[in-house]
Amino acid sequence: MRLVVRAAEVLGAESLIPITRAHVDSCLYHGEASVDFVERLADGGAQVAVPTTLNVGALDLLHPELFRGDARTAERGRRLMERYRALGCRATYTCAPYQLPDARPSLGEQVAWAESNAIVFCNSVLGARTNRYGDFIDVACAVAGVVPDAGLHRTEARRARLVLRPAADVPAALLDDDALYPVLGIVLGRRAGAAVAVLDGLPPGLSEDRLKAIGAAAASSGAVAMFHAVASTPEAPTLDVALAGSRPDAVETFSLAELQAARDSLTSGDEAGPLRAVALGTPHASLVELTRILDLLGGERPARGVELVVSTGRDVLEGADAVGIGGRLRDAGVTLLVDTCSYVSPVFDGHGPVMTDSGKWAFYAPGTLGRGAIFGSTAECVRSAVAGRVVRLPSAWDAA
Repeated sequence: MRLVVRAAEVLGAESLIPITRAHVDSCLYHGEASVDFVERLADGGAQVAVPTTLNVGALDLLHPELFRGDARTAERGRRLMERYRALGCRATYTCAPYQLPDARPSLGEQVAWAESNAIVFCNSVLGARTNRYGDFIDVACAVAGVVPDAGLHRTEARRARLVLRPAADVPAALLDDDALYPVLGIVLGRRAGAAVAVLDGLPPGLSEDRLKAIGAAAASSGAVAMFHAVASTPEAPTLDVALAGSRPDAVETFSLAELQAARDSLTSGDEAGPLRAVALGTPHASLVELTRILDLLGGERPARGVELVVSTGRDVLEGADAVGIGGRLRDAGVTLLVDTCSYVSPVFDGHGPVMTDSGKWAFYAPGTLGRGAIFGSTAECVRSAVAGRVVRLPSAWDAA
């Protein structure tokens, strides 16, 4: 409670408000301070006051053989993950708790969520309310059951300040290409910073997976905790509603050239040589995305020596196994990784660049893994895994 009250003082909050649920990121091992903190709570008999899900940890507890790091990190990472369960947290170990029907908050619900992509999704796509809660303050709020009444918990902070639209040279076909959306997220993060923006001029009714891709990338290249997309997100049925009837601070456009530059910036590895690894599922793949990967394989397998790793949540994988998707992916030579993510956990063998369809993965992995990234569409990633080299497919980017 001292931590929560101090956060309220820093934020200028005059009161604390109750929450209904929490999502905790502190279970990812970053050193002994991470373990010390949860040990203090657990040894003191602390329990979370609200239903609390857990973010990814340092390793896949269901498939520990996939971890290729040192034994000490694995042991401490496992210890940390297990100790959070002792606080009463649910062992979800996913960066996408919004994919769990019983963990999704509803419109207007006050929660304390950590994990950058989950925060954006919660505020933007679900219309629930959370600030950006980081390690330690997230579980402090979960135990206390309250948060500072400040920031995105308050209605006035949620209106859009920036309007961002596609310029006239952005082809309509590109706006209907899945590969655009992580790139658009990179642009959004750079433009908005920490401000709430509204995307106007996109196709209506964007899928949750496209919105997920925008938010995850925007929270990587910027400090975005919320965005609106007109006719796609619940607090933006119209532009005027997203602006709460006020004038925006700025109205800007993003050009085709800016999108292409953002796309190209996500490739830091050499495309010319043989490809040995492909990473999909950042944020964790949904059942729809797992099914699409299987369809894209079309009965083929990754080439000899190529690792095709798909990260997903253990609950989503259980559902995929129940309908046969998980087993068919494994039979096709796909490695299904749960409880962690392939850009934070050493699961790839060897060296060289890794191909990915994720703006977030491509943004972070060169720093976290020391390996170059090659960005492409999901279809390009799958075809490249099968071919053992980078394959570029005809797309709306070419028409542009």
